[in-house]
Amino acid sequence: MKNNYSRLKWVALIIIGGILFFLSKAAHAATTTLPFQQEISGIVQDQNGLPIPGVSIIVKNTTRGVVTNLDGEYSITAAANSTLVFSYIGSKKQEMAVDGRTEINVQLEEDIAALGEVKINAGYYTTTERESTGNISKVTAEEIELQPVVSPIQALQGRMAGVEIIPGGSNPGTASTIRIRGINSLREEGNFPLYIIDGVPINSTPIETNSIIGNAGLDPLNNINVSNIKSIEVLKDADATAIYGSRGANGVVLITTKTGQHTGTGLEASIYTGVARVPNRLDLLNTPEYLSVRRRAFENDGVEPNERNAYDLLLWDQNSNTDWQEFLFGGTSETTNANLVFSGGSDNTTFRVGGSYFSQGTVYPGDYDYEKVTGNLNINHTSEDGKLNINASLNYGVDVNNLVGNLNLNSAILTLPPNGPEIFDSDGTLNWEDWALAGLSNPLEGYYNTSTTQTNNLISNLGLNYELLEGLKFRANLGYTYYNSEELWKLPSRSYSPDANFPNNSIHLDSNLKSWVVEPQLIYNFKYGKLDVESIIGTTFQENSGTRTNFQGSGYASEALIGNIAAAESITNGRIDRTQYRYSAIFSRIGINWDKKYFLNFTGRRDGSSRFGPNNRFANFGAIGTAWIFSEESFIKENLSFISFGKFRGSYGTTGNDQIGDFGYLDAYEATVGPGGLYPTNLANPDYSWEVNKKLEFAIELGLIQDRIRFGLSRYQNRSSNQLVGYSLPYITGFTSVQANLPATIQNSGWELEVSSQLINNNNFSWQTSLNISFPKNELVSYPGIEQSSYANTYRVGHPVNISLLYDYTGLDPETGLYTVRDVNEDGSFDYRDRIVVLDRNREFFGGINNNLAYKDFSLQFLWEFVKQNGRRSLFNAGPSRNTTNDVLDRNAYQRFSQSGLATNAFNNVLNSLFPVQDASFLRLKTISLNYNLPTSITEKTGLQSCRLFLHGQNLITITPYDGLDPDQPFSEGAFNSLRTVTAGLQVNL
Repeated sequence: MKNNYSRLKWVALIIIGGILFFLSKAAHAATTTLPFQQEISGIVQDQNGLPIPGVSIIVKNTTRGVVTNLDGEYSITAAANSTLVFSYIGSKKQEMAVDGRTEINVQLEEDIAALGEVKINAGYYTTTERESTGNISKVTAEEIELQPVVSPIQALQGRMAGVEIIPGGSNPGTASTIRIRGINSLREEGNFPLYIIDGVPINSTPIETNSIIGNAGLDPLNNINVSNIKSIEVLKDADATAIYGSRGANGVVLITTKTGQHTGTGLEASIYTGVARVPNRLDLLNTPEYLSVRRRAFENDGVEPNERNAYDLLLWDQNSNTDWQEFLFGGTSETTNANLVFSGGSDNTTFRVGGSYFSQGTVYPGDYDYEKVTGNLNINHTSEDGKLNINASLNYGVDVNNLVGNLNLNSAILTLPPNGPEIFDSDGTLNWEDWALAGLSNPLEGYYNTSTTQTNNLISNLGLNYELLEGLKFRANLGYTYYNSEELWKLPSRSYSPDANFPNNSIHLDSNLKSWVVEPQLIYNFKYGKLDVESIIGTTFQENSGTRTNFQGSGYASEALIGNIAAAESITNGRIDRTQYRYSAIFSRIGINWDKKYFLNFTGRRDGSSRFGPNNRFANFGAIGTAWIFSEESFIKENLSFISFGKFRGSYGTTGNDQIGDFGYLDAYEATVGPGGLYPTNLANPDYSWEVNKKLEFAIELGLIQDRIRFGLSRYQNRSSNQLVGYSLPYITGFTSVQANLPATIQNSGWELEVSSQLINNNNFSWQTSLNISFPKNELVSYPGIEQSSYANTYRVGHPVNISLLYDYTGLDPETGLYTVRDVNEDGSFDYRDRIVVLDRNREFFGGINNNLAYKDFSLQFLWEFVKQNGRRSLFNAGPSRNTTNDVLDRNAYQRFSQSGLATNAFNNVLNSLFPVQDASFLRLKTISLNYNLPTSITEKTGLQSCRLFLHGQNLITITPYDGLDPDQPFSEGAFNSLRTVTAGLQVNL
């Protein structure tokens, strides 16, 4: 499979190059033979006579166009009888007939209502930034399309207030954690948002895998082509999410893909390639320092070194100095992306068809990589009378993830003694003998294991719109998705010590997920004077079904046969799990607008879910949102003219949560290994019901000095109650837990600030900047009876859900030189009754600063991400035969070098105190992109509409006091998520 994809990579690159060459020549030939063409030039100015850079000039009914330079100048070739269309954000579009002229100067008129033209996808309806009553954040294609990421979720880091994106790891394909305004549920799976792609809901739960991706799982959005995304909107407050009912408790992520152009045809192509490395290293002891510490530990313990307890001192080379960090993750990950799109259409029909290839390696030793191929199709048709509109979209992706399985590539290896033996023998096989002399296994045991996961993901949608009467429309949204994952984990015997007699094994894991959704709707809009009413009523019918199959093959005669089930000596541990989820709902919305100043938005939904018992299957959710554009009031216009836009808005409502297992309210049984028997696997509870999330928000939005400065401040408070969890049971019941509602309430509150500004906009230079910052607070506000529950040692009322309960560190014992912690109840032992210190593991605040600069044909964009948080160290246990960070040489801060049982217990206790906690805040240059657009004088000669060269960087600089590898992993000192990546590429339009 890997060889096939490697060939596909080169085939894709050759095809793209060939098409570009051929079409550029064809286009050039066509432009040189068109009759009656002439060159037209001029200057575009604003109402004050100042030139406007970046104005788009297109020959009407064609795809030919140019952009003004920083002096407002342009030059374009067009027919003498054609028409030029001038457009610019914040200005009214203007058309000018050429009428044989060779010079056309234009003065654009400012569009005061331009803000109202910025469309926002609110799910079942669209609105504008000006008129929105809800809190919706948006990023566009220009911000994310060229980022070298696998999943589009990764591209959102630092770009949205209230949205935390935490990468799941450095391995390609790993699912990131996305939290929209905090943790709402005590269950991890109860905090996933709702993903919707072109109107089709997508399961946001990570896909299970046996590879080193491990618990994080595979991201279900991996198969989406990032370059094909038009925009991503995140719905956050009740007004925006309540229309999704039980699916919107944790926020909604709307992904909209690109559509075709209305006139002519065009070809877009882009390609980039680059490399990535781990940007940081731990400061560990070198061999002389390590050996000195070890010898001192034996002296302190009064123990005589021998070949069993001091193999590193007596058996291993005292002069060897291996950098295990460089060995483990010192490699270079290469990445390549190629994207090709053909689009076009007429006044009534548009289309867009494209494909892409993406590959990324890893930094680990071994031949591991990730590859994906995607295809997309979008067709939009409108009837001649404008009453019927049909839109169809299809996104399909195939990826292959070749990663190692059952190999622990973490701090256990990077803290090996620096004078350890070689990992490999001279013939390239694993070195077992030298490690066995010390009674150890080779640290890369399992090295030859491989885990290959192939996924296929189809997302299809058909949208129908028909105008029944004036103001009354019928709309239907029909979607179908299919996700298939096939994983083969090969465990050859040569990955393990010959003494273990480990057979050739294989582990198989297959998952299939299918879903369909049908949403018929009626939309009625009417206007009466200053009153404007928009209303929607609709229903949702959705069904998800899935199967999960896993089994193990063992005893293959040779390594080449591993995975061929027919060649296995035995098949064991077979299991098939089937799930089915049915969901139905009726929803409605009424939006009231009076004089474009006063807005009311009512949304409601009644949901039914098969995940609850018959008595609790249905629930009601709804919200009200309101907004007042006070800048339209006469007293504001007359007295505060510098306020170009001002709006107060607020919302309150409820959403639900049904993210639990299917049919958990029923008793469940499985067949015994022997024939004819059943044993229970699930305890029934038909009475549990929905989690409820109540959301409240107030906000102000301002535009100052003709919107050159934009400001938004939001205050929110969300309370999630009736928590759905697996309630722990005593072992004597025969079950570990039962699904139930706990009387716990979680509150998420906070402030979100967003500021944007046009700092400079003159003849030679333009600079736009924006800032978003969030101050979240999570709290378990109530939990009656928590002291008697199984969660008494996990949570504390009045504190966040994501906490660590720690001992009180009391310093070094002056007699023993060991760490000490407080024995609260003075019983001589340490347990949870002594853990009186509560550590908040959440971020105190986070955000991003984005800048866009332009100078002539150059542009520069860069984003700084910043986070205020705590972290923890763990690699400071000096004395045992493991390497540590070199700050342990400071004898005033750390306990004496020792490997005794007392020292080990002291270290384990202090590890669970505030002693190793440190500031893990960081400021990171998350992305930077330098672009150069070839001048029109060059592109016209080659037949190109435009050509852009770009250089892109990610995670180039990180400023942090944290001593670990990556502050994105603040509680795992030896782990890392973020690679330093540099890519370069080319983007052309024909």
